[in-house]
Amino acid sequence: MQSAQLLELARLLEQYVSLGVFLVAAALGAVSYRAWRRERDPRMRIVAVGYGLFGLYGLVVFLEYLLLPYFPYATLELLEHASALLILGGLLTFFVALGKR
Repeated sequence: MQSAQLLELARLLEQYVSLGVFLVAAALGAVSYRAWRRERDPRMRIVAVGYGLFGLYGLVVFLEYLLLPYFPYATLELLEHASALLILGGLLTFFVALGKR
């Protein structure tokens, strides 16, 4: 494969996996939110927020390639790499939810 073809394949892979992350996180977040509404367990609300952060990360990475014609490449790359903080936030929310009694 040519280098350009490999880069295009890598972009498509990243975009589709990010869309999958968004969809799975949205579904799990919705289930967690419904569980919180039914049980009123504050931990489930925290878990729903954590899934929301993961979903937001997936959405940002997915939209990066769709927004390329409208924003400078450097700005979108900065946004994508900074959105990794959402992963950190999601992991921390799960830790908080596990630590609560």
